[in-house]
Amino acid sequence: MMRILKRLSLYGVAVALFGQTASFHEDSLHGRRAFVLENDRMRVSTLPGGGYIGEIRFKSDDPKKSVNPMRVPHYQTIDPYTFDPARHGALYGTGAQRLVMAGYMGHYLCFPYFGPSSEVELGYGLGAHGEALAVEWKRQKVETRKDGVTLSYSADLAKTQYRVERAITLPADETVGYVEESVENLTPYDRPMQWVEHITFGPPFVEVGKNHADAPVAKVAIGGLRSGQSVTEASWPEIKDPQGKTLDLRTFSGNTGTWLLDRSRPRVYFTLYNSDYPVLIGYIFSGAQNPWVLDWKENQRAQQTPWDGKAIARGICLGDSPVQGIRNAIERNNILGVPVYSWIEARQRRTQTYVFFLAEIPIGFKGVADLRTEEGRIVIV
Repeated sequence: MMRILKRLSLYGVAVALFGQTASFHEDSLHGRRAFVLENDRMRVSTLPGGGYIGEIRFKSDDPKKSVNPMRVPHYQTIDPYTFDPARHGALYGTGAQRLVMAGYMGHYLCFPYFGPSSEVELGYGLGAHGEALAVEWKRQKVETRKDGVTLSYSADLAKTQYRVERAITLPADETVGYVEESVENLTPYDRPMQWVEHITFGPPFVEVGKNHADAPVAKVAIGGLRSGQSVTEASWPEIKDPQGKTLDLRTFSGNTGTWLLDRSRPRVYFTLYNSDYPVLIGYIFSGAQNPWVLDWKENQRAQQTPWDGKAIARGICLGDSPVQGIRNAIERNNILGVPVYSWIEARQRRTQTYVFFLAEIPIGFKGVADLRTEEGRIVIV
């Protein structure tokens, strides 16, 4: 078992400090402006352009240990709110995916819907995976204390009439980041929504046959996710493909999967590692708010600009829906008896907390059988 020091009110435990510090500064990541949180052991970078968390890595002289697991594209990205069809259309396309393609890096928020926009919505300037990824996230405040640092930043979604906020806390002595994220309905009426964290990893951490995921998966959904299409259930992690070949869903292969997590657990998690690197990255979420994972995999198939058959990525899309498109989700209603969208009430503000963490693992690590929190620590079995 491995144990990682942790603290914060999420679990209500404090730990002692050992003269370590945490700080905030502005820097650049992949040629874009970045807000950077770091302590002596860990660096986290998030981008005002779209709110992407593009870097979560150990600080080490060993390049294997300091690898950034998050996806950084092979092409130059831009802050998506600066996208101009005349200047950037040839680089990133002009369809529903244009803003995602332009700004895509690492972890981003799909909100207020997951998946494609409609043609009418596209005409009004919206695109795939909602408005939160397409706007500027503005720094609200930075709090630096002896025990850590907190960055609070937010974005106004003018087209869809929401406000999103996020606070990331990095303690001085831990390799754990604590996130509080909220969405607020600015309209005077209830409406459906999807709230999905698209947490995307890329090369060199993602590699066919060497990148592995673990999670408390209760069932695997197989089949079409659109309304009227049949879905069957299978056991995790091995399933049969249409040709009868056995697929191990833990291992990156380029084949997307849909997981229903164990909702009896108050907290759910996923972890990811590459067998050639001494790094495990993981996230812990509320089980009640986040029953679904769409494990999206891309392995040099997509030919559209700017991917051009070169993109390799694994996106753990975790939240209240695996179904792409809010209308499609409403028509589908549920999969395996579990809803695939949620409602937000008039003027309601909803909040969730989650954590991400890094742990050092031995080369040849075989995976995570379980993860739990106890006595102020994350315990990895």
